[in-house]
Amino acid sequence: MTFRTRFAPSPTGPLHLGHAFSALLAHDMARAAGGTFVLRIEDIDRERSRPEWEAQILDDLAWLGLSWDVPVRRQSDHLPAYAAALDDLWRQGLLYPCHCTRRDIRTAASAPQEGAEPATGPDGLIYPGTCRTRADRPPPAAPRPGSVVLRLDMAAAVARGMPDASLLSFSETGEGPAGETGTIVVPARQLVREVGDIVLSRRDFLGSYHLSVVVDDAAQGITHVVRGADLFEATQVHALLQHLLRLPRPGYHHHRLVRDAAGKRLAKRDDARAIRLYRAEGATPADIRRMAGL
Repeated sequence: MTFRTRFAPSPTGPLHLGHAFSALLAHDMARAAGGTFVLRIEDIDRERSRPEWEAQILDDLAWLGLSWDVPVRRQSDHLPAYAAALDDLWRQGLLYPCHCTRRDIRTAASAPQEGAEPATGPDGLIYPGTCRTRADRPPPAAPRPGSVVLRLDMAAAVARGMPDASLLSFSETGEGPAGETGTIVVPARQLVREVGDIVLSRRDFLGSYHLSVVVDDAAQGITHVVRGADLFEATQVHALLQHLLRLPRPGYHHHRLVRDAAGKRLAKRDDARAIRLYRAEGATPADIRRMAGL
């Protein structure tokens, strides 16, 4: 199998040292394997994405010495692909509209255990299922509703996607948060209890990270996903969606996160470690590699 990986930033802020580490590592792994490095711009959230940030990302990556082997894929150019995936899941009876506000969700999630913090999963607060059992839930034969939040009925999805041993697995060549590597096995009950009914499409833009990333990886022929350990828990969701949508499942390599002096992982709002500022101060690409730990 030819090694094919990608770097997929969102143009919602500047690249920082953590992004540089991820991009450089993926690029190095592709080149070492004689494979292909792909760049994808994840701009499905049109409200937060900005063309000036995309231009800065492309400039910073080129300055770091990275080159990509095929034209850049932008999510905003492929909305019909995400709509088709949603239609597929809708026809399978695995999606339902959700009309809850964030406050509704927090209140309902806290009710059974007043005084305790509500449970969270890779998609934030675990949804308590308020809209799942609504009497007016449209049947799968009805048209998929637009401009509404759509959630995955996780119990139904698990029943369809994991019918035999009730297990799901993916290959990990990096290292998960608890040192996991090799074949990672996910019990069905873990998805239902610890992930819940995640959002797959939002009211203000089509699709979600979970949906678009599996559609994009399949469309781009990605064989190895190289990304931060903060996304390790989301991989079980992606493996399930790949099964439900009959998409190939790549291998995964989750890497360590670059952290600040206090041990906190870097975020886009942490402009003090933006690549553009290091460049302005006279840093070289070799300096960035050293600071990122490569």
